[in-house]
Amino acid sequence: MTTPTTVLTGTWVGDAVHSDVSFKVRHMAVGKAKGTFALESATLTIPEAGLAEASVTAVIDAASVDTKQDQRNEHVKSPDFLHVEEYPSLKFVSTGVKNFDGDEFVLVGELTIRDVTKTVELETEFLGATTDAYGAERAGFSATTSISRKEFNVSFNAAFGAGNSVVSDKVEIALELEFTKSA
Repeated sequence: MTTPTTVLTGTWVGDAVHSDVSFKVRHMAVGKAKGTFALESATLTIPEAGLAEASVTAVIDAASVDTKQDQRNEHVKSPDFLHVEEYPSLKFVSTGVKNFDGDEFVLVGELTIRDVTKTVELETEFLGATTDAYGAERAGFSATTSISRKEFNVSFNAAFGAGNSVVSDKVEIALELEFTKSA
């Protein structure tokens, strides 16, 4: 049974096992390389006013990157890209909600990658809420955005051919997040 968004109040904690953080980036100008990260933590706070006034903080483990290719994983962890030894986490802190339309809205917030924090907008969809077989209240969301990796000091770029780059600047990010109510 799905719960209307107006009754989703309280504090919710991200369920890392049932959440997915993924990205895609053009590779060699002909395909897209994909990868995932592990959700380290997430907290969603929904006041009495509902989702239109909600706030969320999420932390991603940068070293958890998995592109299904060990050599590429290590390169993404290196100073050429995420430099995980110095910057072990990626972080998102919401600053507001706009264009709220019940189940769809834009979540605005500050994304930090490496040593740079920029405002991003996530096209977000509320997928529903329910009580699971163990009595836990659950809520799910999907969100997408695109960023310029160069704006976050992730500027590695090897060129080949006539003006082609190994990895494009644009990175597509997709989130599938489940939360359980904690209070």
